[in-house]
Amino acid sequence: MAQDAVIDAGSPPPSEGLKSIVTDWSSDQRAFKKVPWGKAMMWIFLLSDTFIFTIFLVSYMTVRMGSTVPWPNASEVFALTIAGRHVPLLLIAIMTFILISSSGTMAMAVKFGYEKNKKMTAILILVTAAFGATFVGMQAFEWSKLIADGVRPWGNPMGAAQFGSSFFMITGFHGFHVSVGVVFLLIVAAKVWRGDLDNERPGFLTGRKGNYEMVEIMGLYWHFVDLVWVFIFAFFYLW
Repeated sequence: MAQDAVIDAGSPPPSEGLKSIVTDWSSDQRAFKKVPWGKAMMWIFLLSDTFIFTIFLVSYMTVRMGSTVPWPNASEVFALTIAGRHVPLLLIAIMTFILISSSGTMAMAVKFGYEKNKKMTAILILVTAAFGATFVGMQAFEWSKLIADGVRPWGNPMGAAQFGSSFFMITGFHGFHVSVGVVFLLIVAAKVWRGDLDNERPGFLTGRKGNYEMVEIMGLYWHFVDLVWVFIFAFFYLW
């Protein structure tokens, strides 16, 4: 009985226990207290998108390692003929350089955005969008070249039939992300140039008054797209 009394004496009152439960359940509210909802939602979206791209790449590895038919040689499939010579992966190298460079211009746009330098922010966002559009254009050229060579989602004259379906699905899904990013970059650039972020003009992708967090949110998306391309480049073109 004495021991039970000691335990009861050391136990918190029921009201404090309930308060502790409420505090634990609301801890996420405290953790994200100063985080803009737009940024938090973008991180959640990127996390879900990471799962999708991971599933695609793991499926690609599974199909490739399980194929009984020889897989096409990337150095030959993606080679360009220049002055009668085959240059392997030249187009892919240029595409990768352009997309990685766009990450640099986007990072600079975020920097100038938080410095409230409206002109430089808009210019750098437009440069980033131009890099992205160039990448998509070069990817369209790559697709047209493979299609002319007979590669289809359901067949491939160069080797394993799964090559075409894997390639068009994964690079197409990534190219769609880049295309959507270019459209949103153009919208944000226009809003920055007009001063919508400074005046908190009502509308799409505006954010809080005098705050350029929308530029940073777009930067998160763009860096993610660039990072995904690094993995696609490694799995498709270097493996």
